[in-house]
Amino acid sequence: MPVTNLLRSASLVVDDYRCDAGPDDRPFTELHGDHSISYVRRGSFGYRANGESFELVAGSFVIGRPGDEYVCTHDHHAGGDECLSIHLTPEMADGLGRRARAFRTGALPPLPELMVLGELAQAAADGRSDVGLDEVGVWLAARFVDVVAGEARRAADAAARDRRRAVDAALWLDAHCHEPINLERAATQAGLSAFHFLRVFSRVLGVTPHQYLVRARLRRAARLLCDASRPVTDIAFEVGFNDLSNFVRTFHRAAGVSPRGFRRAARGEKKEFQKRIGRS
Repeated sequence: MPVTNLLRSASLVVDDYRCDAGPDDRPFTELHGDHSISYVRRGSFGYRANGESFELVAGSFVIGRPGDEYVCTHDHHAGGDECLSIHLTPEMADGLGRRARAFRTGALPPLPELMVLGELAQAAADGRSDVGLDEVGVWLAARFVDVVAGEARRAADAAARDRRRAVDAALWLDAHCHEPINLERAATQAGLSAFHFLRVFSRVLGVTPHQYLVRARLRRAARLLCDASRPVTDIAFEVGFNDLSNFVRTFHRAAGVSPRGFRRAARGEKKEFQKRIGRS
């Protein structure tokens, strides 16, 4: 799997992972070497650790703790996956003190409070933001321990067929999130009744279909807000919000700052995020 190191500092190591493994590739055991937060920006894959199994889709996070073994599987998706992985140095982990216990090997569903920072980190890595990659990495680590407080996502108890259906549905929602989509349309696409679809999707991925849809829109919005030339109103409608005020409220609730405040942070005007992390 190609790995590109993007940053190495006294606090963080940031790597870009691009995996092209598919259902025919045999999984193997790997080892977490440090405390890490990995943002899934594209694709899907399975993750097994500590006797639990998770299905990860775009917007999810993999959490690692030093010394824990894990296995990545690719049973349901042949398109590969990409992750931006933030590894905390021992000095950074020591600085978190007892809060480092939040790093319990496992996975998190797409949480809006973390996704927008994942997208900002990706924009910094791509050179689309003036904010430093090391700075947003620290923000993400601080926000993670503040939001999660040691409660990683519980593994889903679901049959392989249901896992595949949930992952396929998430990939479809991600590709069509800019369109008007309700539960009935998504369930029909998955070939299930609305009730069964809602139950399967939520059990496997840890969020409801509507939550995933909104968060897919927020991920795209965060990505587009890093481009200073796009009006906020245009972005809101382009990603699937049909009401500007609803977009502003939803984004503010997720990021802790308004879309314009997020854009200023992406430009390197970091006052808004510094205030928020200071409160944490």
